Amino acid sequence: MHVNVVHLIGYLGKNPEHKSVKASDRKYAVLSLATQRSWKGADEEWHSKTEWHRVVVIWNQNTPSIQ
Repeated sequence: MHVNVVHLIGYLGKNPEHKSVKASDRKYAVLSLATQRSWKGADEEWHSKTEWHRVVVIWNQNTPSIQ
């Protein structure tokens, strides 16, 4: 089995949305996460860019709660 791992460090854009799949009652949360990077350009000025990520967290009974 292959697993891809990504570590995103950023800021929550709003509170997590708690949802569940009606057919199986499986719970999940949707997060809006902002990451930012900064760099000094050739013009010696600082620039920054913010990117937004939609993160879906699916859990079972052994996964910690997201609130």
